[in-house]
Amino acid sequence: MPNKIIPTLIISLGLLIGSFSSIAAAEDKLKGQPMQQTDTPAQTAVKAAPAPAVTSEPKSVATLEKTQEKGGYTLAIPSNLPGYVVPANIPESESVKYTLGADDIIEITVMRHPEFSGIFPINSEGKIQLKFAGDINVMGLTKKQVEEKIAKVISGFLISPEVNVTITEYKSKFVFVLGEVAQPGKYYIKSETISVRDAVVNSGLPTYSAAMRKCSLITPDKSGKVKNMPVNIYNILYIGDLRKNIDMRPGDVLYVPSTIMAKIIRIISPVATTVGLASSPASDTGTAKTAAKALAL
Repeated sequence: MPNKIIPTLIISLGLLIGSFSSIAAAEDKLKGQPMQQTDTPAQTAVKAAPAPAVTSEPKSVATLEKTQEKGGYTLAIPSNLPGYVVPANIPESESVKYTLGADDIIEITVMRHPEFSGIFPINSEGKIQLKFAGDINVMGLTKKQVEEKIAKVISGFLISPEVNVTITEYKSKFVFVLGEVAQPGKYYIKSETISVRDAVVNSGLPTYSAAMRKCSLITPDKSGKVKNMPVNIYNILYIGDLRKNIDMRPGDVLYVPSTIMAKIIRIISPVATTVGLASSPASDTGTAKTAAKALAL
């Protein structure tokens, strides 16, 4: 019996070794080859659908860009960054429209040269008196133009002068607001024009006796003619109709008249007061003197 078991064990061991050898050979053959995966029906449908076109857009990322000044950095913000609006480039001629005139006062600062700096009033001829350079005409020029002109004038004394001009007092341009307003008078403006609404607000708003629907804008002309334009400041102030909120130019006059009832009361009131004092019995010396003074007026 043992003689039959030994050959059987040897044969079984040989078969087992052969099966291991065949598996190892198969693994060596599959090495380096890509694995294939069986797709599900849903994955097959997704693969069959055409893939959307991918556009290569630059990422909206703010970056730091190196500047030429001592290795500094400037934040560069792209124009397509969400929530960021690129400011419009406004020309210097449009951003600064105020032109200098007589009675304006400017301050001139020349870097590293205080002998050319100072505060200079503009005379009636539109000129300033600059030391070493004489009279300089600045009538009708903007701040930028004055800086360029002064730099050109003093370039004969200095090398590459750096000039800065600041307007300290605006006195060359003004408008008038007269009539039934809280504070009638002359108002200086810091631009070439001012709206009717702003002018009325600056004057303290109309009084209770103002005929706000019958105002007029008086524009004098160089030839002596006067242009009269009707203005309804009631609609402008209290209704919000800004279509008639016209601009006033230097020298214009806005007249706010009084109502007819206010004129009648102003005529009757002094007469009624005088008659009342005169007809009242003079009970004492003080009342008689008061009546006499009223009649004398």
